Amino acid sequence: MQFFENLMGGLVGLGPSVMLPIVMAIIAICCGVRLGRAVRSGMLIGVGFVGIGLIVGLMTDNLGPAAHAMSDRFGLSLSVVDVGWPGAAPLSWASPIAAVAIPIAILVNLVMLFTRTTRVINLDVWNIWHFAFSGALVHLATGSYALAVSGVVIHAVVAYKLGDWFAPVVEDYFGLEGVAMPHGTQAWMAPVAVPIDWLLDRIPVVRDINLDPEFIEKRFGVFGDPMVIGGVLGVAIGALAGYELGKMLKLGIMMGAVMVLMPRIVGCIVEGLLPISDAAKAKLQNRLSGEKFYLGLDPSIMLGDSRVVAAGLLFVPLTILVAIVMPGNEVLPFGDLPTVGFFVAMAVGIHRGNLFRTLISGTVIMGVTIWIANQSIHLTTQLAQASGSALIKNASTRVAALDQGGSPITYLLTQGLNMTNAMGFVAIGLAYLFCIACTIRLHRAKQARRRRELALQVDTGM
Repeated sequence: MQFFENLMGGLVGLGPSVMLPIVMAIIAICCGVRLGRAVRSGMLIGVGFVGIGLIVGLMTDNLGPAAHAMSDRFGLSLSVVDVGWPGAAPLSWASPIAAVAIPIAILVNLVMLFTRTTRVINLDVWNIWHFAFSGALVHLATGSYALAVSGVVIHAVVAYKLGDWFAPVVEDYFGLEGVAMPHGTQAWMAPVAVPIDWLLDRIPVVRDINLDPEFIEKRFGVFGDPMVIGGVLGVAIGALAGYELGKMLKLGIMMGAVMVLMPRIVGCIVEGLLPISDAAKAKLQNRLSGEKFYLGLDPSIMLGDSRVVAAGLLFVPLTILVAIVMPGNEVLPFGDLPTVGFFVAMAVGIHRGNLFRTLISGTVIMGVTIWIANQSIHLTTQLAQASGSALIKNASTRVAALDQGGSPITYLLTQGLNMTNAMGFVAIGLAYLFCIACTIRLHRAKQARRRRELALQVDTGM
């Protein structure tokens, strides 16, 4: 057991840019891909994730200080800092539940695959930290290791189902055939966008508003170019931060570069993924009754869509605004602001790239996230204290985490097992169950439409 724990810990420590290429190359070889092609595909995926890491680092290094400057400039008195996923993930891996989280998540995935309760083959072991975070908070809330393990299991089951339900969106909108995104905030908050999209479809005039780069380019020419949109948003964020002209322009250029480079970097991952995906699907479909399966990957590849990046930039100031106006809020959004696009990435796909609708659903998503993060402050702080994290400067320090600390599943698990806010538990629980029901209905409608399209192709001999 100790050997296994050390092995898994070593693999996780390598990070996704090293771990994923190794895993994907091994899977490719097992599925019959030639050695040379398997190695090349794995390397391309690794190169892609290195590139994404560099670009996300570029965003963090430039947007982070701008966000902090905005907070200082407007005199925000929010006392609990959001440590973001870069702070939350290490806390998860330092918790007692981390040693078993990965094997439990893999076992759950295998059981669900062979019982036909999911079609997602999770390859993104790194992001199991989200499962571990939920388990760690359950452990702190209840003192029970068994309940903590149950929390990891429940989180994994729901995550894989979310991967199933939104796989058609990933394929249809993002063009990632055979790929699912069962992890992170984009998965957990995506159901919130579903009923909002349904509602907006039924409001006259509003349903016809379609704000996307193509529309902007048609109306305003070059200002619809994603690179220019990124530049304008960067300059606007710099202005809100009180930057001098030179720093504003530099931030604009940086964000324009992100809009151009991210889709090209994601192209490397897609190129490396295709032969592995085709081989894996063929192998599994032969063995498992010809069903279609999806490879569960890191949601960062969704940043290859320029609208997702644009939405992320828009929500840097908007998230701070939501934090300011929310009654009783103590959390200062900070660590997750540079990558806030992850929170609304799937919403962009659900709204078919319409940034107007994304602004509406994203505001609700960030409001819910910040509210839940407030309720989780004491547990997140306890987790940081227990791990001996440098985030805890003194006995009075408190920390929060929007990513996963603001997740509905984490909140419902901890509250369901250790009720401290019954009204909040009921309100979030009923609202989220309604969103899940709407999501299942949407998924079934998409599946029915696909079956009709396939039947039509067969009938017409296409």
